[in-house]
Amino acid sequence: MKLLNNYRVIILLCLTLGLAPFYPEPHIWGKLNWIVGGAVGMQLEDWFDVIFHGLPWLLLIRIIIIKSFKKNVT
Repeated sequence: MKLLNNYRVIILLCLTLGLAPFYPEPHIWGKLNWIVGGAVGMQLEDWFDVIFHGLPWLLLIRIIIIKSFKKNVT
């Protein structure tokens, strides 16, 4: 559980797994554009790709929310 709350590890995951492959554009960016465009032709493996490459970003958002509420409480 400590690993999921370590912002350094989460940022490293976002910059590596969350953006890989980097060329010609980050993979998650291409998948999100595909979904916004209607997700026409997306197969199960494409949806798994979105979850796999998007999970580090969701963890980062979670860390930011947790840290911001902890500062407001004290």
